[in-house]
Amino acid sequence: MMQLDLNSLNLWQQQVFAAALLQRMLPNYAYFSQATQFGEFNLLNNQLDIIWQKLSQMPIKFNSEIQLEKLQQNIPADIDFDIFAVYPAIDVCSGLVSLFESFDEKETRCAFDLSLLSLNTVSSYLTFISAQGEDSKPPIQSEVESDPLFVWELETQQELFDMVSRFKPSKQNCQAVKALVMQQRLSSLAIEY
Repeated sequence: MMQLDLNSLNLWQQQVFAAALLQRMLPNYAYFSQATQFGEFNLLNNQLDIIWQKLSQMPIKFNSEIQLEKLQQNIPADIDFDIFAVYPAIDVCSGLVSLFESFDEKETRCAFDLSLLSLNTVSSYLTFISAQGEDSKPPIQSEVESDPLFVWELETQQELFDMVSRFKPSKQNCQAVKALVMQQRLSSLAIEY
């Protein structure tokens, strides 16, 4: 398992790293929303766009409390749905909460929170898929960690970390980070969008 020194990142770098991971996770919410007719994907997408604009040094103001209230109505409860897709959707919402809160709290762990959240989303998905198989016994951790999807997640986080740790706040740098995670048009769970 990799060890990224996320504490070495300044607040802006942490928020950009977290936003990039959330950008990769966001299509998982869209998939859930389409399958269940629950939630407003466009609202979450717009909220992440607002965050990118703020990080791009655009003169934009937003009220985290109001944004969190809007988000609250779109967070699914796992007991209300009998499909696995509810869990990655909840993870997306948790990530957005963490990122919005990072603008109000100067002591933030949003990069760490999103790193762990994204890894857990992939790990849970792989465990779920494995349980659907013939023998339906849960995979051991080493099997999950050697799966190409999990390896891709680790490599993406490493690449993002290396990129963000060199960057200073600017619109161009935000665009470069966002482009990196969107170029393959795949979510963190390899859902095409």
